[in-house]
Amino acid sequence: MSILKVLSAKLESMTQADRQIAQFIIDYPERMLTLSSAALAEVTGRSQSSVVKFSQKMGYGGYQQLKLAVSKAKALEWQAPGGIIHGTIEASDSYVTILQKLIGSKLLSMRETLAANNESTIDAALDALVNARKVQLAGVGASSLVAKDFSYKLLKLGRMVLIDSDSHIQISNASGLNEADVLVALSHSGRSLETLRIVEIARQRGAKVISMTGLQPNPLLDLADIHLFTVADEERVRSSAITSRDAQLMLMDMLFIQLIRRQADAHDYIHNSESAVTVLKSR
Repeated sequence: MSILKVLSAKLESMTQADRQIAQFIIDYPERMLTLSSAALAEVTGRSQSSVVKFSQKMGYGGYQQLKLAVSKAKALEWQAPGGIIHGTIEASDSYVTILQKLIGSKLLSMRETLAANNESTIDAALDALVNARKVQLAGVGASSLVAKDFSYKLLKLGRMVLIDSDSHIQISNASGLNEADVLVALSHSGRSLETLRIVEIARQRGAKVISMTGLQPNPLLDLADIHLFTVADEERVRSSAITSRDAQLMLMDMLFIQLIRRQADAHDYIHNSESAVTVLKSR
């Protein structure tokens, strides 16, 4: 059952404090998805701890998990074009059904990822990136491909970036970081041993760490200063990282767009980059 329907059903039996929080979520679910726990507490006249306890009473580990449930409830109400559905792709599915399921899972993952990250956290990550002397990107497997894509975008903005597919070189690069630097660590599970080792070294050197993981509790969250989240339905058997990669790419693209807005000379750098390669396309 949808969390919004659950809240409506339990509303009359709730305490006054819980009822105020629940009523706001029922009335303004889209707005709730943009609010941090502190912000929701403020608009409902309750304390932040009340919001966290309310989330736990509803059966969730914390506020982020409650937001995810609300996002899923809203996604179910959303009318997808062309009969798009969400589900697990099976070998017996037809060609059209596979396309529908694939597109549906990608769209849902991206919507839920946006809902899982509040504006204040995004702003904190942007502040760190803007002020960094240099940025190192760390990740293995599919996460390393997303990290490389983001590195190209940062280079277009004139940023000093460190990235390498070899985890040993990543570890060596991390040992050269300092308090003026930022490490962005990507791991949907938050448990990749190579990535955790890189983060540990970066922390020892005083660098600020931005993590990008799933919502589940994981070791990388405990090591990071700023937490970004990706949502993907990949806990079941999978042949490859698909929706988690898409969620990471979308979140990185959003950071890139926001960096362009913040950096006064961003368009100059991008224009210079495009002009430099134009000669290669002229023939």
